[in-house]
Amino acid sequence: MNQKSNRDLITEKTPYFMIGDVPIYGDLILAPMDGVTDMPFRSLCRRLGSALTVTEFINAIDVIENHPRYHKRLAFEPDQRPLSLQILGNQPERMLTATMRLVNKIHPDIIDINIGCQSKNVTARGAGAALMKSPKTIARIFQLMTHTFKLPITGKIRLGWDHDHLNYLEIARIIEDNGGAMVAVHGRTRQQAYRGQAQWDPIFEVKQDLRIPVIGNGDVKTIADIQKIKESTGCDAVMIGRAAVSNPWIFSRLDREDVPVEIVKETILNHLDAMLDFYGERGVITFRKFLKAYLRPYDLQSELLLSLLKSKDPEFIKSNLEEIFVKE
Repeated sequence: MNQKSNRDLITEKTPYFMIGDVPIYGDLILAPMDGVTDMPFRSLCRRLGSALTVTEFINAIDVIENHPRYHKRLAFEPDQRPLSLQILGNQPERMLTATMRLVNKIHPDIIDINIGCQSKNVTARGAGAALMKSPKTIARIFQLMTHTFKLPITGKIRLGWDHDHLNYLEIARIIEDNGGAMVAVHGRTRQQAYRGQAQWDPIFEVKQDLRIPVIGNGDVKTIADIQKIKESTGCDAVMIGRAAVSNPWIFSRLDREDVPVEIVKETILNHLDAMLDFYGERGVITFRKFLKAYLRPYDLQSELLLSLLKSKDPEFIKSNLEEIFVKE
């Protein structure tokens, strides 16, 4: 098994696999996560070895109504290609109209359909994982997209709505039969959200059944997990979500305990600066979820941790981080 870091794979001339006609030079990919995988974090993970940039989902309604909140979700840096634009919605024609506008705006390399978001705000309006209950709608979305765009169209799915409706194979086949170029499978149902253990056997079933690439996702927390999911499912690549928030170095095939303290400190400070550049003053507040995850392995006094997470002063955070890491 190839044990090279993902950064090494990205620099090689031979693609690890193809999504349509788009070469992917690596087998580890940062999963799109609403409110988490913004441009600063995507940039960090790409530098560390994530082989593909996927935007946070863009709600088709926001695009149609030209809501200002979606514009920052589109931001990316030139070195973040290949770029996959993830679109969210439940009305095929409206999704197509929105996607046409976005394609003309940012010229992505890939278009991804969100069929996996478990948020109640999303599923209540029939989008995200709720689409798993409407196979005909998924078929129509892929028919429209693949007939309109020359770009590869992909989908990220779950196992089903709940354990009584496990239709992942049906949905995966619909995606492939209607021109889809890749399927990413999160090994949980919508009902599970992020609870319980992800199931990898269904990912194996999908991989065995389809000709297009299949990406495995769910409970990949360590380098050993990467090896296990690849061996047990045969997936073409591994998508990593929540574990990357506290350990973005996983894309360099490093477990968190193997990352030197000095590198951790440098990364936190650079990430904070990137958030301030991107969001302005509110970047400190937006950074809190990352700071909390970065500091989780350290035995900090609760008063100090709380003061860091409540602070709006980046200089206060930076000075305290210097002291924390001197002690480590």
